[in-house]
Amino acid sequence: MISAAVFTLNEEIHLPRCLESLRECDDVAVVDSFSADRTLEIARAAGARVFQHAFTGFGDQRTWAFAEISFRHPWVLVLDADERVTPELWAEMLQKTATASRDVGAFRLKRRFFWEGRWLRRANLYPSWMVRLVRPERVRYVNRGHAETQEVDGRVASLDEDLLDENLKGIAEWRRRQARYAEEEARFEASDAGPLRASRLFSADPLARRAAWKRLARRCPVRGMGYFLYSGVLRGGFLDGWTGLRFCLEKARFQRQIQRRAAELRRERAASR
Repeated sequence: MISAAVFTLNEEIHLPRCLESLRECDDVAVVDSFSADRTLEIARAAGARVFQHAFTGFGDQRTWAFAEISFRHPWVLVLDADERVTPELWAEMLQKTATASRDVGAFRLKRRFFWEGRWLRRANLYPSWMVRLVRPERVRYVNRGHAETQEVDGRVASLDEDLLDENLKGIAEWRRRQARYAEEEARFEASDAGPLRASRLFSADPLARRAAWKRLARRCPVRGMGYFLYSGVLRGGFLDGWTGLRFCLEKARFQRQIQRRAAELRRERAASR
């Protein structure tokens, strides 16, 4: 009763593990952004349907996939290639989608993030919730910085089991990707003039609550240091050992980069006006 959409760009390292975790799924669509490695070969060898579309944003890519691909089942699991489904999560998804009422438009789940082979339970602010199991006709995606947000027609329910996320491309590639994400986040922040709604800081919806706290964090004048103190100390990132502390330092550096670049973009726009 569940299809899967896996989004890829040069993922020959990660895709085999991702597809192996979906071996119980009889409808896997790989949506590729014109990879130059063996991604397509691996996808086809595993029996997945392959589609290609130029990448302009995560929200745009999800929207295109849901508009152009005819999925065989009413529920679709959205994955990136460096993510994996555990047998326990798959069983839970089957059970809960089979019994879900019509007012449920999507399910949110928690991501268990690994860095340098270690689960960073505290340093990566676990649990971080994501909407990933959806009825395609009930969800609209919108680009938001380097990621996307969703507008769900209906109630968003929760899953108990975790999704595994582990990047195997090494620290240098991770830093390059984070630098690209920082630029995209800075451009979004520089153009986002929406108000901060204090009530959302304590919302029962973990996604709305997280978005509100991120908007509040943007106003911190020393954002990098603030992020490190929050993730590394207050949330116990130091308990994940040296790996956790280094991760908090890396993320703090990129938060500082986002803040500086967003300020630069605002000055450029003010000068042009």
